[in-house]
Amino acid sequence: MAKYVPRHREQALMIPVHLDDQLQPGTFEHALDHIIDHRIDLTVFEGRYRNDETGRPAWDPAVLLKVVLFGYARGLFSSRAIARACEENVVFMALADGARPHFTTVADFVSSMRGEIAAIFQHVLLICSELDLVGGEIFAVDGRKISSNAAKEWSGTRRQLEKKQRKIRAVVDHLLEKHRVGDAEAEPAPAERIERLERKISKIESFLAETEPKMGKRGRELQSNVTDNESARMQTSHGVVQGYNGLAMVDAKRQVIVCAEAFGSGQEHDLLGPMVEGARRNLSAVGRPLPPGAKVIGDTNYHSEENCRRMSEEGLDAYLPDVHFRKRDPRFATAGEHKPKGRERFRPADFAHDAAADRYVCPAGKALTIQNRRKRVAHFVGRSYAAREEDCAACALRDRCLTTETTKRRYLYVVEEKEGRNHSEAMKRKIDTPEGREMYSRRMGIVEPVFAHICFAKGLDRITLRGKAKATIQWMLYAITHNIEKIWRYGGYGGLSCGTA
Repeated sequence: MAKYVPRHREQALMIPVHLDDQLQPGTFEHALDHIIDHRIDLTVFEGRYRNDETGRPAWDPAVLLKVVLFGYARGLFSSRAIARACEENVVFMALADGARPHFTTVADFVSSMRGEIAAIFQHVLLICSELDLVGGEIFAVDGRKISSNAAKEWSGTRRQLEKKQRKIRAVVDHLLEKHRVGDAEAEPAPAERIERLERKISKIESFLAETEPKMGKRGRELQSNVTDNESARMQTSHGVVQGYNGLAMVDAKRQVIVCAEAFGSGQEHDLLGPMVEGARRNLSAVGRPLPPGAKVIGDTNYHSEENCRRMSEEGLDAYLPDVHFRKRDPRFATAGEHKPKGRERFRPADFAHDAAADRYVCPAGKALTIQNRRKRVAHFVGRSYAAREEDCAACALRDRCLTTETTKRRYLYVVEEKEGRNHSEAMKRKIDTPEGREMYSRRMGIVEPVFAHICFAKGLDRITLRGKAKATIQWMLYAITHNIEKIWRYGGYGGLSCGTA
């Protein structure tokens, strides 16, 4: 018969634990402890307390900040998980000096840092600057769409939410009718379910009565969210999420984040200006103002006439490619050969221009006559041509020419002028140069590893707070954790003799 090592759970263990010994020099927790105690000015928190002479002593912000940042560094973003770690994990105990804050204390501390988070971020950025971790010459900006504490099922326009309310009411009426019919058989009413559905109806009704519709720039109604109306329903590579777009502007030298903010918008066209302004404010606060000619790299989401103009007027050397920049790159000239071949639709270049008659001739030999000599479409001005319906109806090539089976005839729009797009056209020419392509190729190596580090390596892929202000606090705390790890790895705090006062 097999023999096993004896088990003696009844025995008492006397394990000596000295909290100071748990923070060994060279570890991240030792660097975090030293930075918060000796390098960050936490007097910004004193304004929230009025207990100098009377009142209960408050929790030390240094203790709470240490356990929150260390929890984020270990992938714990829940206040309950962080509070539990202060009771079970000896390193958390050491950082908290043996204190055991309740999870509500941790949650309240994080969500109420609106007036202090910017100062803490700037203090950590100052340390990065003093340790020469910030180059200040090349920056990349991008966003990461993160789900939040709100369900996408509670999103919709006003009409959609009203429809949802009617559907829930219909379910309640059905349950009540079903109970009435089966009452003779003493069938119990599903009271708990009905009560839950009634609460949903009341929730939607209150939201619609108290909240105005969210309108977009073009006057179209955007989807609201009953749970967190400042969040947004956003499309990602892994599906649709309800949450926030966490943006970061990253310095190229050591991938230090110089600006971080959460936005309730999946579109990033209008977010470049606030990010550059935030980076300028943070860098100026640490004595490293954004220099003229600094390079700012963004992906195609940031390409617009307004952004290109703004970067030019602010004296920044921006690299913001348009969505077609790869098609113009000679290195990708043969890319189409490796894609599956589908139905190839005739392009404008396949139509021959008859200048004398001012008409175009299609591949089937039919004429497209002038319809409008000056047609404006967005920022473009050009001429429009159209074929005759009877020509297209009997054409053998219509499946390669018309977009759908129900399309009656082919139209052709020829651009002659581009109005108000001087800066974006100049940006296209700059991106198409070898220097522009080389500079833009650095974007992915600067900013994408930051999101990989925060969201995948650490697992901080969720915002647990509601509202843009609180979501920004948590996203900035994620960024602070990232920057402190940069200080630990590259600033000398990783050495066994470093990190002392």
